[in-house]
Amino acid sequence: MQKKWVERELENLTAIAELQESLKIDRILAELLVKRGINTYEQAHHYFRPTLEQLHDPFLMKDMDLAIDRIAQAIQLAEKILIYGDYDVDGTTAVALTYSFFRKHYSAIDFYIPDRYLEGYGISTQSIDYAAENGYTLIIALDCGIKSNDKIDYAIEKGVDFIICDHHLPGDSLPAAIAVLDPKRADCEYPYKELSGCGIGFKLIQAYAQKHDLPFKEVSTYLDLVACSIASDIVPITGENRVLAYLGLHKLNTDPCKGLTALMNLSGKKDDLTITDVVFTIGPRINAAGRIDDAKHAVNLLIADSDAFAFEKGQIINIKNTERREHDSQITEQALAMIDSNPDLIAMKTTVLYNHDWHKGVIGIVASRLTEKYYRPTIVLTNSNGFAAGSARSVIGFDLYEALSECSDLLVQFGGHKFAAGMTMKTENIPAFQQRFEEVVSRTITDEQLTQSISIDAEITLKHIDAKFFRILKQFEPFGPQNMAPVFLSRNVYTYGNATLVGTNHLKMNVHQNDQNYYNCIGFDLGEFLPMINSGAPFDICYTIEENIWKEKRAIQLNIKGIRASLPILNE
Repeated sequence: MQKKWVERELENLTAIAELQESLKIDRILAELLVKRGINTYEQAHHYFRPTLEQLHDPFLMKDMDLAIDRIAQAIQLAEKILIYGDYDVDGTTAVALTYSFFRKHYSAIDFYIPDRYLEGYGISTQSIDYAAENGYTLIIALDCGIKSNDKIDYAIEKGVDFIICDHHLPGDSLPAAIAVLDPKRADCEYPYKELSGCGIGFKLIQAYAQKHDLPFKEVSTYLDLVACSIASDIVPITGENRVLAYLGLHKLNTDPCKGLTALMNLSGKKDDLTITDVVFTIGPRINAAGRIDDAKHAVNLLIADSDAFAFEKGQIINIKNTERREHDSQITEQALAMIDSNPDLIAMKTTVLYNHDWHKGVIGIVASRLTEKYYRPTIVLTNSNGFAAGSARSVIGFDLYEALSECSDLLVQFGGHKFAAGMTMKTENIPAFQQRFEEVVSRTITDEQLTQSISIDAEITLKHIDAKFFRILKQFEPFGPQNMAPVFLSRNVYTYGNATLVGTNHLKMNVHQNDQNYYNCIGFDLGEFLPMINSGAPFDICYTIEENIWKEKRAIQLNIKGIRASLPILNE
């Protein structure tokens, strides 16, 4: 699919000029900073040099004092505490962080991860029954619970208190927990609203350490887990998240916990990890435990005290990840065949597919892959306990949650946000839901939203890309949502020699602009452009600039995002 190239317009020329002068940097780099909302020398200093001092006081979060007092009371009275969390990367890292910290100071503590298939997402009745039957009087829930009002009421009846640490949007009313830590609650004045679930857990232990005069090193030792959650949960890498991600990646690359060390060794990516590396190597392995088997394996890995135990758990998770990939590949292939063989499905503005036998643990991944290929709101459904359970993904700018709300009478339940959601429905409602969802989306989505685009930050010539330019560009890292790697446009480039195909459909080539300097390039899944490139005609490229490490040798590489034929230059 040919993507639309969108060049971002210049704004605030005065700020660009002032930053260029004050920082003594290239104008293009100053322009990139301003486009990220960085307009002053001080803002740039904080951006380029994240430090612990930039973290906010955890007690600015509503109910934090209540949470810390209740935990202290539980410890003083020798109550049993249960750390509870979701089965994905954010939830399991949050549980591992919080459990590991408090276990050093208190022994009557354990953790609980719900079963994806038997209990589902969020706080379950089974978990509350388990707590009550085993004498737990305080549950600290992480990455879930903000809409579990009925479950918290049930827990109160059972004599179990809750502290909720969540980062999702609250409903119309908050659950009746002892404390509800969520920067997104309307009455919370915490300065940063986009923390991950593990990030909320980090603020909890930071507050406890602060209140009880514990050295900050006892808290910062878990920053590698926080970085993994930020990367895998796709939260914005801005503000406090960027500080946590920056410091967490440093911890991950210099002194990771034993569990993460095992995963890094098993994945073959042992050093210089970026946010992207975490997303594609560590995150899927941690997720695989809950998708294919039991997410408790992931927590046990992340809290491991010995290298041998960590490696043993890591091997189990690595095997589950291989199984996950097999399910993912098979189901994606089947789903693509269902669409490609049906002209009616191809012509639609939505994708809604159901197969009774698909593995529930990977349908969200498959929905993402289908959205990437066809670029339209997509829902993949499978059987779960007699119902059709589904995962939905959207496209940029289209509110998926609103569309599902207009189909709510056909659903047993649904939840999520603008770009991703989950739902359950009766299987007999699937045809009616497919029709309604298509009608709603067709009525509200625009042609522009159905066209995948590449946002270009700046146009440069290739000679701009020298060692100094790249050295400063690297300081824009860590990259991620709302702080993406800059995309550059260069016009009228030529291949230096012939381009070739590597792997399944990836372009490998060298490019230049009528001079002696050429640049190594990789273009993933861009094999369709090979004939045009090797024709000798000039072409335009848009790309990110990265460092390729091969056999300990480092070289600048252009990661090609798009290619098009150059327009002829008209003589004036």
